[in-house]
Amino acid sequence: MNAQKIMRSRYGGVVLFGILFLILAFITRTVLLFIDLSSEELTLFRLVEIYAIGLFYDLIALSYFIIPFTLYLLVIPNKVYRSVYHRWIAYPFFILSIGILIFSCTGEYFFWKEFSVRYNFIAVDYLVYTHEVIGNIEESYPIPMIIMGMLLMSAAIFAIIYKPFNRTQIENTKFKKRLVVTLGLWCIPALAFFTVNSRTVQIKANTYCNELAHNGIYQIFAAFRNNELNYKTFYRSIDDRKAFSHLRQLLITPNSHFTSNNVFDITRKVEYPGRPKRYNVILITVESLSADFFTRFGNTDHITPHMDKLLPRSLLFTNFFATGTRTVRGMEALTLSLPPTPGSSIVKRPHNEDMSTLGNILRKKGYECNFIYAGYGYFDNMNYFFSHNGYNIIDENNFSKSEITFKTIWGVCDEDLFAKTIKVADQSYAKGKLFHDFIMTTSNHRPYEYPSGRIDIPSHSGRKGAVKYTDYAIVKFLHDAVTHPWFKNTIFLIVADHCASSAGKTSLPVAKYHIPLIIYAPDIVRPGENNSLCSQVDVSPTIMGLLNMSYTSKFYGKDVLLEDPDRVFLSTYQKIGFLHDNKLIVQEPTMNTESFKVTGLNQEASTVDKNNLFDCITYYQTASYLFHHGALLFKK
Repeated sequence: MNAQKIMRSRYGGVVLFGILFLILAFITRTVLLFIDLSSEELTLFRLVEIYAIGLFYDLIALSYFIIPFTLYLLVIPNKVYRSVYHRWIAYPFFILSIGILIFSCTGEYFFWKEFSVRYNFIAVDYLVYTHEVIGNIEESYPIPMIIMGMLLMSAAIFAIIYKPFNRTQIENTKFKKRLVVTLGLWCIPALAFFTVNSRTVQIKANTYCNELAHNGIYQIFAAFRNNELNYKTFYRSIDDRKAFSHLRQLLITPNSHFTSNNVFDITRKVEYPGRPKRYNVILITVESLSADFFTRFGNTDHITPHMDKLLPRSLLFTNFFATGTRTVRGMEALTLSLPPTPGSSIVKRPHNEDMSTLGNILRKKGYECNFIYAGYGYFDNMNYFFSHNGYNIIDENNFSKSEITFKTIWGVCDEDLFAKTIKVADQSYAKGKLFHDFIMTTSNHRPYEYPSGRIDIPSHSGRKGAVKYTDYAIVKFLHDAVTHPWFKNTIFLIVADHCASSAGKTSLPVAKYHIPLIIYAPDIVRPGENNSLCSQVDVSPTIMGLLNMSYTSKFYGKDVLLEDPDRVFLSTYQKIGFLHDNKLIVQEPTMNTESFKVTGLNQEASTVDKNNLFDCITYYQTASYLFHHGALLFKK
C-alpha cells in the first residue's frame, strides 16, 4: 500500500526515473562486461563485487541526477502540477531525461570500445572540444542510425511507463511534506559530495573490475572536479627540504653542477667539452604509436614494414616509456623534461608561460623552433603552450588549400603534414637558421582514414591500417628529405605521444606505456640499440647531448647516451608511478600505495620498497612544488 501511495504521489515520477536509471546502469555494466569478457578471469564472488559496488555508485549518481527534478517538484503549486497543460510540459522533459540516459549508455559503449575504461578526463575534453569530437564521431560511426536507435528506444521506454507516470500527476501534496521529502533526498548527494569519491569503494588490485563497477555519469563529473590534484593533500609526502635535498642527489650528473646553494633551486649548469655540434633537430611525435606495433617487439601483423627496415640504420631505444596516456602529457614530458604532476597536463593549465623548455633553450642558442601540428592547435591548449614557450605555431590554419590533399576532422593527413614540414625546414635553411621542429601527427586516430592507394589496408578499416599508413608517411618523409641540403645536418627523432590503449588489470600496466624512440641521422648517430630504462623526460637532455651543447637546465631527465637513468615515470590523471630496479611504486590520491615486481613488461603485486617509495615521493612532490611556486621559469 505504501508503495502504491508513493507511486501515485508527485514523487512517483522520480521513483520511476530512478528505477529506469538503475536498470539502464545495470544493462550498460553487463554489456561492457561482455565486451572484454575474455580478458579477465571472473569468479562468482568477483561478479557480486562488481555489481554490488556498481549499485552503490549508481545510487550516488542518481542522487545527484535528480536534484533538479526534486527542486521542480518542491516549488510547483498543486493547481499547476495537476493541470492538463502541465502534463504537456512534463512529457517532453521526462522523455528528454530518458534520452540523456540512453545517450550516456550509448556513449559509454563506444568510449569503452575505444579506451576500455569508463568516462574520465578524456570524456571531459571531448565535451569541451566539440568540433573535433563531433566530427570524429560523424566520420567514425553511422550517426543517423545510432540517433534513430536512441530515439526509438527512448520512445519505447516512455510508452511503457506512460500510464504509471500519468498517475503521479493527480494527487495534492502539501508544501511542508514536499519540503521534508526534498531535503531528505538532497541529504544523500550532499553527504556523498564530501565523503564519496571514485576510490571510496574499490576492488583491490583490479583496475578492469573497478572500471566496470563505476558509473559513467558519476565518473565524468568526478573528472571535472579533479582537473588538478594538490600533491600534499592527496598523496604521501615528506618535508619539502628533505625532498629537495634528496632530489639534488638524484639529478646531479658528472657533467653538471648546481648554480646555487639554495636547496629549493634545481638549476644546474650542464657542460659538454669541445665545440657544440650545430645540428638541426626534427622531433616527430606520432599519435598512439605503441612499441608492440613493431615487428622488433613481437608484432606479427607487419604494420610497420618501412620503419622495421629503418631500425637497423637507426639508434633504437628498446626500454623506453611514455609518462602518460594523453597527447598533452607526452608533450609535457618531451618539452619540459618533467614528471607528470597529478591532474591534467601542464600544457593545459594556467601559468604555463616562459618555462624551461627545449624550445626556449634552443631558441636562446639561435635556433628557429616550430610547433607543426596537423589539426587546429587550440585543441588541448597546445598553441598557447607552445607559442609561450619558445615555438612558432604552424597548424591547419597555416596550410593553403593546395597543401591539403586529404584531411579528417583531426587534421591533415600525415603526408601533408610532412610535406609542410619540409617547406618550413627549407625556409629556415634559406634564412641561414638552425631549426628545431616539433611535429605532431594525427592520422593514427579514429576514424583511421587516410589517402587511398598508399598501403594494402583500406582506409577507415581500423587501427592497423592507420598505423601502417603512418609508417609509410614517416619513411616517405625521410626519403623526400634526403634531397634537401639540410638533411645531412639533421637529427630525426621518432617517438610516440602515448600508447594506443592504457587499460590493464593493474593500476598502471607497464606494458601499456611501452613506446619506441628512434633516432635516425645516418651521418651523425651510430646505429644500434640502447637498452637503458628511460622515458620521454629524457629526450630533451639527450638531444642537448647529441648537440654537445652546454646549457642551463631545470630538467628532471638525463642524457641517456651519457648515463642510464634507470627509472621511468608513469601516470594516469590521478595515479602516479615510479619504476626503478624492476619495482613499480604506484601512488593513489588517497595516500594509498601499491607496489609491483616487474619482469619484462609483466608485473605482479609485491611489498613496498621503502627506497623506491622515497624516490617516488621526492620526484613527484618536488615537481608539483616547483610548478606551483613558479620555479620552472626560463631565465633568458
